[in-house]
Order: sequence, then structure tokens, then C-alpha cells
Amino acid sequence: MTAPIIPGAEPMSHVGSGDAGVLVIHGFTGNPGSMRGLAEAFVAAGFHVEMPLLAGHGTAIEDMIPTTWADWTADVEKAYQRLSARVSRIVVAGLSMGGSLTLWAASRHSDLRGIVCVNPAAFPFDDTMVGAIQGMVDAGTEVMDGIGSDIADPEVTELAYPGTPLRPLMSFQRDGLAPLSKTYSSNDVPLLLFTSTQDHVVPPQQSTDLFAKYKGPKEHVVLERSYHVATQDFDKQEIFEKSVAFARRVTA
Repeated sequence: MTAPIIPGAEPMSHVGSGDAGVLVIHGFTGNPGSMRGLAEAFVAAGFHVEMPLLAGHGTAIEDMIPTTWADWTADVEKAYQRLSARVSRIVVAGLSMGGSLTLWAASRHSDLRGIVCVNPAAFPFDDTMVGAIQGMVDAGTEVMDGIGSDIADPEVTELAYPGTPLRPLMSFQRDGLAPLSKTYSSNDVPLLLFTSTQDHVVPPQQSTDLFAKYKGPKEHVVLERSYHVATQDFDKQEIFEKSVAFARRVTA
């Protein structure tokens, strides 16, 4: 039995007015709270919106420990199917691991009109880092320090878990990013990429490398004032406005 949803971490399903919809995806150890502002910007623009709560997230960290990349991709696919039952033109937008899942969705659904990635994790840790984490898991450690709330704005706190579950992190690296990183050079879906110059969770170089490898039409926006959770930070309004404009353009 899972713990109750943290207030503010609830998923969203919104019926819009036209034939275009946006699937919005939160990050690792986070929840829809970090993406609510962006989701609401799409709602205000008339889009249908689905913003799922990924398995193990937004309740208690113990609920996340047994979850894997397969659980989160299944949640994204279900949300995509809910949206595609209502609309024929779909955009996907995600932050951090949500950006990874956005790239995964584009690798699965070539008919997506566009994707928006904010500080996405695009490539797995190197073998040394993976080995170190696996060593911690083998020694019985389930959780290490948290990665949430990397935000420059001192007035804002992300509702993320206080710790990082290691087995799910390993699944994210091995089952998720390792195979996913081989798909970018064949992905044709238009990409709008946002990258914070200061990010203490995902190195900005990952965005640079993703942009260089990515095959489809692409635009790169650099954020000078925000940290990792840029959708809740000083540049959030720029993200909201440019994402809505991009979604309108690619679904027109």
C-alpha cells in the first residue's frame, strides 16, 4: 500500500478546446508540482494536458525504492494513450528525467509534433560512477542524499524527496539512458531544448552533446539565471512562453 499523495504533487488531466495536446513529465524523485506552472501555461493556451504522477513518486520515498525505468515508461505511455484518444497532434514536455522520458516518447512515437526538454538527463553515468553506486547498493545502502530543489530563487522550494533511491537510479542509468542515448541521431521529432548554465544535478554538457547528436529540427535556449529545476526558477516565464509558442507552431 502506497502512502498518500503529497499535497501539491497531484497529477493533472485537462480537457482542452482544440485538437492539440501536451503530455508533461516531471523528474526523478520529483513530482508534478515542479511542472505545474508549465502545465497550466499549456492549459491557458487551450491545449489538452496530461501530467501523470510517475510510479513511486509524490508519496513517500519508500514507495520509489522498488520502481524501475519500465514502470515510468509505462506511466508515460498510458498518459500518451489517454491524450491520443482526445487529440491527433501531441507535444511532450519534460524536466530532467522527465526530459529523458520525453526523448524516449519521441523514439517510440515518430508522429509526435514536437518535444520540449528542460535540463534533460541524456547520457548515462560513466562506468566508474555506475560501479560506485552499484557498490553502495551491494553493501546494503538503499538511499543517498537528495538531488531535489536545485533552484537559484531563494523563495522557492521543490516538493522533491529528501533522498535519492539507488536501485531506481541504477535502472534509470542502465535500462533508460544507456539504450536511449543511442537513438538521438535517428530522431526526427522537432526539439526545443532549455539548458541552465548552472546545474548541480545534470551537467549542462549533456544538453550540448544531445543537441549536437540530435537529428531533427532543433532549437537551443540557454537559461542564465536558473539552476536545474528551471521550471520553478527565475527563468520559468521564458520557459512557459517559448514552450507554448513552440507547441502552437508545431501543432498548427
